[in-house]
Amino acid sequence: MRLTVKDVLKYKILNRAKIVTGKEYAEKRHIQWISAIEMPVENFVRKSEAVLTTGIGCGEDAETFKRFVEDVIHSDASALMVALGRYIFDIPTEVIELAEKNHFIIIEIPWEIRFSSIIESVMKEINDIEYKEREKSEKVQQELLKLILKDTGLKTISKFVEKHIGYPIAITDRSGTLQEKSIHTQAFIKEWKKYVLQGILPKRTENTLLKGDPMFQKFQMVKIENRIVFQIPVLQVADNPQGYIFVMVPISESIESFLTLFRVNVLEHAATTIALWLSRRNAIEETKMRLRSDFVHELSKGEFLSLEQADSRAKLLGYNLKLPYVCIVGYAENMKILFQKRKQDYDSYEHWLESMIHYIEEEIYYAAQSLKKDIMMTYQGEQLVIFLETPGVKENENATNFLDLVERRLGNLLPEVVLSWGIGNAFEGILGFGESFRHAGIALSIGRRKKGSGQRMMYEQTRVDRVLLNLADNKEMKEIIMSTIEPLVQYDEQRHMDLIGTFIAYNQFHGNVSQTARSLNLHRQSLLYRLRKIESLTGLSLIDPDDLFLLDLSIKIWKIGENAVMAGQD
Repeated sequence: MRLTVKDVLKYKILNRAKIVTGKEYAEKRHIQWISAIEMPVENFVRKSEAVLTTGIGCGEDAETFKRFVEDVIHSDASALMVALGRYIFDIPTEVIELAEKNHFIIIEIPWEIRFSSIIESVMKEINDIEYKEREKSEKVQQELLKLILKDTGLKTISKFVEKHIGYPIAITDRSGTLQEKSIHTQAFIKEWKKYVLQGILPKRTENTLLKGDPMFQKFQMVKIENRIVFQIPVLQVADNPQGYIFVMVPISESIESFLTLFRVNVLEHAATTIALWLSRRNAIEETKMRLRSDFVHELSKGEFLSLEQADSRAKLLGYNLKLPYVCIVGYAENMKILFQKRKQDYDSYEHWLESMIHYIEEEIYYAAQSLKKDIMMTYQGEQLVIFLETPGVKENENATNFLDLVERRLGNLLPEVVLSWGIGNAFEGILGFGESFRHAGIALSIGRRKKGSGQRMMYEQTRVDRVLLNLADNKEMKEIIMSTIEPLVQYDEQRHMDLIGTFIAYNQFHGNVSQTARSLNLHRQSLLYRLRKIESLTGLSLIDPDDLFLLDLSIKIWKIGENAVMAGQD
């Protein structure tokens, strides 16, 4: 219930009042405050305030009075009551036209009616309404506290709040992740993820909904397509949001009609209740997630000495170590670049990354469920470490199918994120987890270097690369490589001719000068000049099979060694 201009005009004290403009809006225009104001208006008038005035200072100057009325209109006042008889005798025509143009209510009242009597009557009714609304909302608060004490689920709490405010709500954590999905459709959940990942929700600016109104200091509003979303923070220590309540309202609904005192009170009580619920739930969930993450991390590092030791902890965490697993390691290549595009919508890179990793992990879990496979996962050192259940004879095929599904889902949700993957081999025994992780890491490193970002590499495909890496670590081999290739490296750095790239192409086309020139977009004579330069700098002949082999091997080992260092720096 809210007090309207029409309600006020029914007071006995105003039986001689005359509504001059805006009569058709009297039933819809609400009054939350009332005051007597004379020039200047400035910021003394609040939204939904009924203004009483004598027009002192305006006198016979219609233009001055018009400016005064214009200022009151722009303050979003509910109505203007003008006492006629001393300073203003008639409402000027231009003022009436201004009010009608702005759908504003002007009321004439006799001079002898005291402003204090009007204010007393209006404030008494406003206070009575507020008392009844608070009394009703306190009953809601008591019911909410009972739900918390009964350890009620968030679904029941959400339905209770929706029943009393008359609109659907969504409850999220501080990153915008929905906390109770069962009350929403899959289409809504998908749409919500899109808004969160685009930085539209939660709204993180400091601007409140109505700055001048103390009732709504915590409310923020976002217009999305065909609805208005009201955002209320769920606070914890030091006023830092640990979550949010979002209310979905049709765009046809006005702010004034939605934000009644009762709804505001119910939502504030709900925020307090949900803060208690989230604090309890988060303490449990964060402990569980940390224990699971730490366990998978220890498993990948081979820190368990026996299956029995690991299995006792695994069972408590809901894992089954007796299933066959293969390790997959993923690396998100472009997170910092993506953050730079949207950093104005987030508090920090860490906060944004937390949201992104959460949604990536969510899609990974969904893919595993779709394939009816168990997984164990952790995010450590900028890498996603996944142990996927897989039959031993088809581990690579299973891993490929799994990653295909993950990338299809992520392609719809996070199309800009670039992920690289390394797939290990399956091993038996407790130490096999560590071996599979080590192999997946090697495959990831080699794959990023060899294929570039956004690719996947299996460990079994890296045999030649691993041989070259081992040779690169040999001291004597290093000396041979550097003595062979160093003149070319120095020349390329000084002249930017890319002799090394020229040799790789020449060798790839088995010494065919015409094909090599076409592939490099070079004139034949320019290519021949480069080839002679390679021979003169290295002292090797490109037609001698042994010299050709030595130069080819040296370049391959040098490149893999150089890129291994670069991958390590990433």
